[in-house]
Amino acid sequence: MEKHIFGERAAGVLLHISSLPGAYGIGSLGKEAYRFADSLARCGVRFWQVLPLVQTGYGDSPYQSVYSGSGNPYLIDLEQLVQEKLLRKSELTFCRHGGGCVDYAWLFETRYRVLRLAFSRFDTRQEEFVSFIREGRFDGYALFQTLKGRFGGVSFDRWPREYKFAQERALQIFRKENERELLFWQFVQFEFFRQWKKLKAYANERGVYIIGDIPLYVAYDSVDVWLNPRLFKLNSDLSMKKVAGVPPDYFSETGQLWGNPVYRWSIHKKENYAWWTERFRQAFELYDVVRADHFRGFDRYYEIDAGEKTAVHGVWKTGPKKELFEAAEKKLGRLNIIAEDLGTLDRGVYRLMAETGYPGMKVLEFAFDGNRRNPHLPKNISENCVCYTGTHDNDTLYGFIKGLQGKELRTFRECLNRTLKEEGEPPASGRKDMADAVIRLALKSRARLAIVPVQDLLQLDSRSRMNVPSTSGENWRFRLKSTVSDTVLSILKR
Repeated sequence: MEKHIFGERAAGVLLHISSLPGAYGIGSLGKEAYRFADSLARCGVRFWQVLPLVQTGYGDSPYQSVYSGSGNPYLIDLEQLVQEKLLRKSELTFCRHGGGCVDYAWLFETRYRVLRLAFSRFDTRQEEFVSFIREGRFDGYALFQTLKGRFGGVSFDRWPREYKFAQERALQIFRKENERELLFWQFVQFEFFRQWKKLKAYANERGVYIIGDIPLYVAYDSVDVWLNPRLFKLNSDLSMKKVAGVPPDYFSETGQLWGNPVYRWSIHKKENYAWWTERFRQAFELYDVVRADHFRGFDRYYEIDAGEKTAVHGVWKTGPKKELFEAAEKKLGRLNIIAEDLGTLDRGVYRLMAETGYPGMKVLEFAFDGNRRNPHLPKNISENCVCYTGTHDNDTLYGFIKGLQGKELRTFRECLNRTLKEEGEPPASGRKDMADAVIRLALKSRARLAIVPVQDLLQLDSRSRMNVPSTSGENWRFRLKSTVSDTVLSILKR
């Protein structure tokens, strides 16, 4: 990490943009985001971690996007469009949503209606927009979204052959016939990135840095796969040949079948990892620090035959290892990466961590199981890592402790109190007291950076959990009811 960003002890908050409070059904890049950045700055909290900002796809997950380089149209602040005179305040009435959680079905029905209304008043000839289009970054995205609309939203492998295989002559004709619709999708990305860059600059000016997230895998039904099929293990008809997942373990007898296409790493290597280098370049335009999800997959990854019902019969394959990062850093310079190294690790992953020097992750929710050699225990945490109380994939800290019963609860309390004594802290008794103590331990750890999810700061229970891996339907919906106070945030100052 560059010293001016990650050189001294600091703390941060994990709060995705979608979880901010507001009147329009989902958090946005508007006034509540600026208010939160101000609060972080006032309280000396130097990092704000968000989840992928991409347009969500299947299951409304930011880890299943139509394009890994996109911005989520739902996060565009509508009030800024009013300021741009693209909307009238009265026209936002049907976008208001008083409910607590994010309702993605309702958003899908209402948000694009109002964005199209804004686009109808937008001057597509303005210099900034023309320059944005000329860059060509979202040409493929605009084509993909327009084709999706034409063919009823079905997956690209079910489009007519000439479009499925992205035949240039057919696409040229399609572009001419659908110029206005293509411009709409360019407009959506233009507005998102204009608003995001403005918010990020505002936070940076106040000493607050943004940690973003780059998933290892991309969705099958995406621009990434449609326009780069050579980079993925597909059949000649572009159907999936191999898919990603993780093998059976203590948590699941059948493993996890993620279903994303896996990479054809031999082709990436032949092209000097150009696609990944560009992906990192785009990520560091958006964020100051990038959390590389499922980092172990760069060393070895688990692949399963497409069509399998579980992950039981997969095999381990060799990944690109340090070569990928060396190629990217040769072009881009030193990358500010946090390696998500959770899960079952082996010597290869430890070697890759040492070779890259990237800080890994420790999660205190995993720490207090009675095992004195547990790597997540504060006494076993090194300086070159990021200490979390929990992540977006875990239960909230208070929800987790609240759910402990019998022997598990006794073990957790005994181990926690032993650690508190070692750290010169008073013992914890009640469940909320234990949750508070875990946060204190994260902040006292040797890790240079401690991150606390906003749900843990507010002692929210399992109803406020962000995601339950390998499930769909109720995830990514958490929202705050009101702004987080300075009193809550001030305990993070390190």
